[in-house]
Amino acid sequence: MKVRVLGCSGGIGGDRHTTSFLVDDDILIDAGSGVTRLGLDEMGTIGHLFLTHAHLDHILALPTLLDSVGVVRAEPLVVHALPEVIETLRAHVFNWEIWPDFAQVPHGQPCMVYAPLAVGETVRLGGREITAVPVNHGRPAVGFLLRGGRGSLIFSGDTASHAALYAIANATADLRHLIVEASFEDAQRDIAAVSYHYCPATLLPDLARLKAGVPVWITHLKPGGEAAIMAELSRPGLPCGIPQALAPDQVFEL
Repeated sequence: MKVRVLGCSGGIGGDRHTTSFLVDDDILIDAGSGVTRLGLDEMGTIGHLFLTHAHLDHILALPTLLDSVGVVRAEPLVVHALPEVIETLRAHVFNWEIWPDFAQVPHGQPCMVYAPLAVGETVRLGGREITAVPVNHGRPAVGFLLRGGRGSLIFSGDTASHAALYAIANATADLRHLIVEASFEDAQRDIAAVSYHYCPATLLPDLARLKAGVPVWITHLKPGGEAAIMAELSRPGLPCGIPQALAPDQVFEL
């Protein structure tokens, strides 16, 4: 299993793109603006999309992805998400007002089908496993544990402090990487709290409970605050070592 970072910013501007990861050539984790970096042929090979939640920065490329390659696909795109996320997409995006309902068109062969996903559920695709893990984002949301033949990776999605995430990480014997968000610098801790995001002051105590030997990669940094956030996270003595910023086109092999 190869996981390629298409987008990992908490916003846009310059070369920043919002959250999306390409797993091998046929699975997306979230559909932020990072998807727009793919060519038509690459988009056409994607068969499955796993959504952490329904916020715009994580779904904004999905409508245009379907519009671009949906009708030429041999099979519909399977969208795996919490039932509440699916209902949000149906009510507020694919509702014929914002965008056509590609779960209905074309008639007889829709471009998209929904696959409800429960917290703790594992989906197996060709020897690869993707498991929804609990997070704390103030609304229906999950992270994902990805497992290939060589090991596992946990992606937190958007979250504030949540002990269960680290309990799962510490119980995952083959965990090779943790990708976790840190959206705001400490000066914006109040904004982080009300929007259920991490800042360094809340993330560092949680990283201190993570088992040793698991590298930590920081995602969802808000534009303009990247350097300050990473500086505040550069605290020696953590079991994981000093966290590093996730980068576009970074590849993890599992």
